[in-house]
Amino acid sequence: MDVSYDGTDFSGWARQPGRRTVQGLLEEALRKQPPGASVPKSVVVAGRTDAGVHATGQVVHVDVVPLAEPSGRIPVSPEGIPDLTRMVGRWNRLLPGDVRVLGARVAPDGFDARFSAIRRHYRYRVSDAPWGVDPLRRHDTLAWNRPLSTDAMNAAAADLLGLHDFAAYCKQRETGTTIRELQRLEWERVDEHLLEVRVSADAFCHSMVRSLVGVLLLVGDGRRTDEWPSKVLESGIRDSAVAPAHGLTLLGVDYPPDEELAARAEQTRNVRTAP
Repeated sequence: MDVSYDGTDFSGWARQPGRRTVQGLLEEALRKQPPGASVPKSVVVAGRTDAGVHATGQVVHVDVVPLAEPSGRIPVSPEGIPDLTRMVGRWNRLLPGDVRVLGARVAPDGFDARFSAIRRHYRYRVSDAPWGVDPLRRHDTLAWNRPLSTDAMNAAAADLLGLHDFAAYCKQRETGTTIRELQRLEWERVDEHLLEVRVSADAFCHSMVRSLVGVLLLVGDGRRTDEWPSKVLESGIRDSAVAPAHGLTLLGVDYPPDEELAARAEQTRNVRTAP
């Protein structure tokens, strides 16, 4: 399933008791599928997003049991799969306007939305206008009250590319690894006062993109030198410069060819669960 959402009024992706989350609402809509199909216990997402973070290209998978026989007015294939185009329309009628299912299809064998992924793409938007942010962009753009230099930020970003231990740019967790391959970190001024940074990696640890952006913004406005972000990386000590969540959007997720999906998932599981 391809999913898009405005993260403004969500307490993040992950289901939490008593809180409004994208996962919670999506699973609630899925439970209202045609009678006879299994009720999914939990969906699997390509990348969990924090409270306030948006997505235009989130990917989700869920395991279900095919229907034994047609049910209701939704056509069912000989394999027991309901017409997914019709199902997408049904789910979107059940979901609030700030989350949409853009499409759904039967996944290839071996597919795992999280572990089969080879790359995630994010965008972070910043306005350095002296008057703040365009009111229509206030939910997905950070206001920065100092002029920013894309040249300075890109010079600093170049030293962070590649395979590194990004412990200094991640919120630490007891298990898992903070080693990631950062493949793209590129700033562009797309309008007079509007900047975007595109960030791509094989995967991101918790708060990694926001930490990278927060550190680079201090370089961009002249308060830190171009060399500082790489020194933070080498130190392994997390810095407090973390950009707010609302400027961040998950744009998309890349997967390998179908015949490589299972192998990729197995490889990633082994790496991510390393002590």
